[in-house]
Amino acid sequence: MSDIAAELARVREAFDKPTLRLLDRKWAPFVLAVFKSSFSRDRRSVQADLLHTQVDAYLADLRSVGSEVPGKNGRALCVQWMNDQWLYRETGDNGEEQYSLTSHALEALLLVASLSRDRALISESRLTTIVDAVRHRATQANPDREQRIRRLDQEIAEKQSERDRLAAGGEIAETSSEQMHEGYANLVNLITQLPSDFKRVEESVAGMHRQIVNDFRAEERPISEVLDDYLTKTDALMTSTAEGRAFEGAFTLLRNDALMQELKNDLETILLHPFALELSADDRRSFMGTVSLIRKGIDDVLTQRNGLTTTLREHIVNHDVVKDRELERLLREINKELATWMETAGPRSTVTAELMPGTLDVEHLRERFYDPGAHLAPPELEDVSGDAPEPASLGALRGQGGPLLDDMRLAIVAASSAALHAGNGASIGDAFNGLDAGLRRPVEILGLLHMATQLGTVHHSKVSEAFETVRPDGTVRSFAVPRIVLNEHDTAALAALNSGPDHD
Repeated sequence: MSDIAAELARVREAFDKPTLRLLDRKWAPFVLAVFKSSFSRDRRSVQADLLHTQVDAYLADLRSVGSEVPGKNGRALCVQWMNDQWLYRETGDNGEEQYSLTSHALEALLLVASLSRDRALISESRLTTIVDAVRHRATQANPDREQRIRRLDQEIAEKQSERDRLAAGGEIAETSSEQMHEGYANLVNLITQLPSDFKRVEESVAGMHRQIVNDFRAEERPISEVLDDYLTKTDALMTSTAEGRAFEGAFTLLRNDALMQELKNDLETILLHPFALELSADDRRSFMGTVSLIRKGIDDVLTQRNGLTTTLREHIVNHDVVKDRELERLLREINKELATWMETAGPRSTVTAELMPGTLDVEHLRERFYDPGAHLAPPELEDVSGDAPEPASLGALRGQGGPLLDDMRLAIVAASSAALHAGNGASIGDAFNGLDAGLRRPVEILGLLHMATQLGTVHHSKVSEAFETVRPDGTVRSFAVPRIVLNEHDTAALAALNSGPDHD
């Protein structure tokens, strides 16, 4: 018997996958055109309402030019495509729902793009890539030490010979634009496969996420065994599938920052060749975004894997096995009572049952028990009167207070009158500096200026004089104050000045 039956089964299984189901549908060109117009390498996700509106606009535009389109609206089509596993809907970082393409849709777009290319990919560049990959893997697979050494010596000799030729001034062979185009097309073909590859890994992690959580919720073993089992699965998560193993290998290679920087420099060097002038701005920008594409794919997979770890941790912390067992026991008892009741109940018998228990009519519900310790008297205060400092005297308290207006007024009047009687014009500063230390505090200057303002003897004068003050602690401080001279009229007015309520 031929193998046609087995081949037919394999082909049918392939056509049952979402990628070929998308290409086999009647509206496949329309769906792929919408995906191509709405999503791009830089725009991986689209807000849900916005995509619904865009699909409605695409439908209206195509109807206006006479093209046949589906009869549903944008929202219904997006929901249908999501059920067909071509779109994936999730909640974004801003809390809004958004759509993104699945790996199946990306593979379909990649296949259509490869079929629509004008340039053939069977070229020297593609064959060189294959030969180099085969040689590298053959070297790794060969356990013969001598054979490996021979290959390494051959590579070193070839590179050393080329280096010596260039160092000696040898001619550098220029690569034609046609060869660069072939190599560029080969690279672009490989780069365009990266988004779907990363998406498959991301979907694989998400599928394992759902499977592990479902298994965990259905677990009936002791919590200690559950923790050990699922923490082990979490540690080996990326090595349990082909996608995970491939990503771990690529991640080990691509997290090398020096390698990524070298890749970026090489991409810039390729675009400096004259052939790049024939490329469009979008093609150059897309080609230079290869490093960002790789980093974004890695970040998406790592984010999905971190979400799995977080979900498992939260589920382990919040999962209460005791409550689940109590609920299960209660439901089992209800089923037992129901079986007993059904032995005597008729076909239309009913049982009145409240969905929620009623509230209790309680005037006061004590929230805590009586604690005698809460009603004990506070401990007596400790007698610390022996450590109290000596009380301050009245004179010390006055020395820390405001200006002594009456004493200062009388002293200034006496000093000014004596100076006028002697025929000398004395200023307030001269009179102040001749007073006792108790009346020469810094605050007394404010009292003097206050009384001088009341007499109207304070003028804007550029001449100042020094007031030598003595603080209560005995330190001396000098202040510069405008010079004020009192005549006989001013002295008499100062003597009659009302300094407070005691003089009313």
